[in-house]
Amino acid sequence: MARISIPRSAALGLPLLALLLLGTPQPGNGREALHSTLVWPGSTGRLQYQADARGNRIPDFSHAGYYGDGRQPPAVADVIQLSPGGADDTKRIQRSLDALAQRPLDEDGFRGALLLAPGEFRVDGSLRISASGIVLRGSGQGPGGTILRAAGRGQRSLIIARPAGELPAYPEIPRSRSEVANSFVPLGARSLRVRDGSLYRVGQLVVIQRSSTEKWISELGMDRIPESRTAKITQWTAGSRDLRYLRRLTAITGNTLSFDVPLFHDLDSDWAESFVYRYDDSLLLNRIGVEQLQLVSDYASETDEDHGWTGVDFDYCRNIWVRDVTSRNFGFALVSFGHESSHGSVFNCSSLSPKSQIAGGRRYSFNCGGQNHLVKGCLAEGGRHDFAVATNRSAGTVFTACQSRGAFSSSEPHHRYSTGTLYDNLSFEDPQTELVLALWNRGNYGTGHGWSAAYCVLWNCRAPEGGIACEQPPLAQNYAIGCESKWMSGNMRWGDDPGLKKRLVPAGAHWEHWNEGPVEPLSLYEAQLADRLSNGRK
Repeated sequence: MARISIPRSAALGLPLLALLLLGTPQPGNGREALHSTLVWPGSTGRLQYQADARGNRIPDFSHAGYYGDGRQPPAVADVIQLSPGGADDTKRIQRSLDALAQRPLDEDGFRGALLLAPGEFRVDGSLRISASGIVLRGSGQGPGGTILRAAGRGQRSLIIARPAGELPAYPEIPRSRSEVANSFVPLGARSLRVRDGSLYRVGQLVVIQRSSTEKWISELGMDRIPESRTAKITQWTAGSRDLRYLRRLTAITGNTLSFDVPLFHDLDSDWAESFVYRYDDSLLLNRIGVEQLQLVSDYASETDEDHGWTGVDFDYCRNIWVRDVTSRNFGFALVSFGHESSHGSVFNCSSLSPKSQIAGGRRYSFNCGGQNHLVKGCLAEGGRHDFAVATNRSAGTVFTACQSRGAFSSSEPHHRYSTGTLYDNLSFEDPQTELVLALWNRGNYGTGHGWSAAYCVLWNCRAPEGGIACEQPPLAQNYAIGCESKWMSGNMRWGDDPGLKKRLVPAGAHWEHWNEGPVEPLSLYEAQLADRLSNGRK
C-alpha cells in the first residue's frame, strides 16, 4: 500500500528559506534528513531505488534537455549582425536567417549565429528557421537589450523552427518493425527483447510503441467518460492513445536492445502489444537556439486575442534551446514544443503579462509537447497551465527550479495520458485558483480528457496558498513526495462535496512527507544527473 505521512498540524505559509532550513540537515538543529522510500541517497552518496514487486521504479529523468547530459548549449560564433531598420524588419531578418541556412555546418554542427543589435525590431509576420545549426541571438533580455516586437494584428507564432513542407507523424522506416518479446518490461527499464534484433544497429533512432487496446481503455474507464454540458465528449478508442518513446540504441546483444533513455511506462502484454521500429531522423532539424531576447506582442486590450500568440515554436527538431528570453503579452506561450520535438532546453526565461481571455486553450506559458525536454529556472506570471505537457505523445519532460505567480489554473500534464513528467522544486505564489498542481483524472473536462498523467512525479514542490491533486490511474501510479500545499487530494472533482479542501486521502497514489518536507535530495533531477555522470553512464 502507498505510504502517506500527514501531520496533524501542517506548517503552512512558511517562507521558502525557513522550509529549506527545516528540510535540510543543519549543524546543531538535531533534525534528521527526510527521505522517500522510493529513491534516496545511500551511504556512498549514490541514489538508491526501491522497485515494486514487478520491477517498476521511479525512472531516471536526467536525460532531459539539450543532448540529455546537463550541458549548456555552446556560445556559437556570430556570423551576421543586424541593426533595427525603423520599419517592418521581417524580410531583413528572414533574409539573414536564410543566408545562414546556406552556409555549411562546421565540425560542431553549427552554421553560425545571427546577432540582433540592441534596439527594437518590428516583425509584422513570423520568422522561420528551417535548417539545422542556426542560432538567433539578441543583445540581452533586459534594458538596453534587443526587442523583437510582434506588431499589428494576427494570431501567430513569432519565431518558428521547423523543416519546410508537410511532414509525416513518427516517420517509420519500412521493414524495420519487430515485436517486443518480453511479456513484461518495467517502468524505468533501459533494455528489452525483440523478435528480430538483426533489424537494428547501435546508434539508430527507434520508436518503442505501446498500443492502446480496447481492453486497456475499458480498464481505465476511458470508453465511458460522462457527458458534459459544455462540450461534446470524445471517448478514447483503440489506437488513439498509443505511447511512442523515441530512443537511441546504445547496445545490441542478440535480440536484446539497450537504449539511452528509460521507459516512462511499463510494457505489459496482458494489456497491450508493443513493438519497435526505426525512426526516420533525416527529416529532423538539429541544434537550433534562440537566446538573449525580449519578445513583445502588440495588443488592443487585456482580453485581445488577435495578436502574437506564441513566442518560439519548435517542431521536428532535436537538441534545441531557448535561453535568457523574456516574453510579454503573448496569448498562448513563451515557448511551445511540438509533438515531434525532443531534447529541448529552456533556461532562465520569463513569461510575463499574457493578454487573452482566461479560458481553455490560452496561457500555457511553457508548453512541452514531444519528449525529454528540460525547463529550468523559469518564471511564469498570470498564466493558466504554466508548466504543461500535452497528451500521450509527451514523455520525459522535467520542470525544475521554476516559479509560477498568479496562475489562473493548474500546472499539469494536460489532455490525455502523458507519462513520465517530473515537477521538481516548483513554487506557486498568489494563485488565482484553488488547484495549482495536478496529476489526475480530468474526466469530462475539455472534450473528455480523462486520465492525463501516469507515472509522473511531484518532488519538493511548494504551493502554500493552493491545492495539489495526485491520483492513481488504474494499472499505473503517480507520486507526490516532499510537497507542501494548503490542501491535497487523491480523488478531487470540481463541484463535488467535500471537493479539494476536505478530501485529504491519498486514494492509492503515492504520497510521502506531505507538509513535512523537503526531502533529500532537494532536486531529484540534479541528483540523478550527478549520479549518472559521476558513474560514467551515458
